Amino acid sequence: MTEPMTGIDPATQTELEAAVFRRLVSHLRNRADVQNIDLMNLAGFCRNCLSNWLKDAADERGLAVSKDQSREHVYGMPYEEWKQKHQTEASPEQRAGFSAAQTSGH
Repeated sequence: MTEPMTGIDPATQTELEAAVFRRLVSHLRNRADVQNIDLMNLAGFCRNCLSNWLKDAADERGLAVSKDQSREHVYGMPYEEWKQKHQTEASPEQRAGFSAAQTSGH
């Protein structure tokens, strides 16, 4: 559980955190040139991670959100459509970086 920010009530903190999530998702939608593998290699998470975390949060609350629904929420379109429009083949360097990150515990 996160600690409340000083002087901010928990409900307002939740609203701020939700606004940050929405801004992050919007930013990633606008940066379709940034591939998921690049995000994974640099930050250890990607759009799929965000959609999985969204689904996990819904599951914890007993809400019926499918994997496809959570991905569409993050991607702004069906996942298969996003892949077709924006996903490129991973380069040997990207694949090597991903493998190295997986080996190191990311």
